[in-house]
Amino acid sequence: MSAADVNRQKRALVDQLRRSQIFRDYAQAFRETTGLPLNLRAQEAFELPHGGDPNENPLCALLRNTNHSCAACLQHQKRLEESAGLAPQSLKCFAGLCDSAVPVRVGENLIAFLRTGQVLLHRPTKAGLRKLTRALLEFGVQTDMKRYEEALLQSRVVSPAQYRSILQLLTIFAQHLSALSNQLIVQEEAQEAPAITRARSFITDHFAEELSLTQVAGAVNMSAFYFCKSFHKATGLTFTEYVARVRVEKVKSLLLNPNKRVSEAAYEAGFQSLSQFNRVFRRVAGEPPSAYRERLHRRHRT
Repeated sequence: MSAADVNRQKRALVDQLRRSQIFRDYAQAFRETTGLPLNLRAQEAFELPHGGDPNENPLCALLRNTNHSCAACLQHQKRLEESAGLAPQSLKCFAGLCDSAVPVRVGENLIAFLRTGQVLLHRPTKAGLRKLTRALLEFGVQTDMKRYEEALLQSRVVSPAQYRSILQLLTIFAQHLSALSNQLIVQEEAQEAPAITRARSFITDHFAEELSLTQVAGAVNMSAFYFCKSFHKATGLTFTEYVARVRVEKVKSLLLNPNKRVSEAAYEAGFQSLSQFNRVFRRVAGEPPSAYRERLHRRHRT
């Protein structure tokens, strides 16, 4: 599969997440509670993250209408996301506004960022207003400087401690979106050939057994070669990768039982050895199974 195809599949998955009820409900609650913008932005998106958001910063809304400052904002966003591949990052722009990106990963693959910010961590000072004016003059903005200064003064101000807590909430939500992404990859059946749908069902019914590509291809009356190509085209995953995701999702559901040992869950889900299980779980879930279980039950205890 080409890099362009992979990127298209990532964007399609992010669109599904963005349309999901859990994201829409969370985004509405987040905006109403914090007063900040929130958007889910696909990796390597080129537009500004909060254009048109109900909580877009008033200064940022003004700057979007000036070409040079808009270009500077795009460069700022690119630098921020380049630094946020592994962990949440924050970065201040020329106006002193803080923007943040929280990575959303599917296993080891980065697919998107939860974006918030356009917020001040301290009330603007006279020195900050002068810095804004100098930057705007450099960008070629010549008119109504007072309007831009007033917009900065209207910006949302939160304390650094409060902002760190906001980012922690987004980090937890990013983990939920990662889990939802895995489920969507496994469950997606729309607009695919009936044979692929039957293959998914066969895998769901037999994932706890030793499964081979030849066995599943035979169950849906296809040659192994043609099934391999068709399955990969329909799901974006190899047969082995798909079965691994199904088994990992089963392990996650089994680990909801606090009395279930990780090793028991692994074997019940069809893994043949613990070393294979640990390797596959880390690749698919993005963390070791022991860390996942600890985080799961820590959340339930609180």
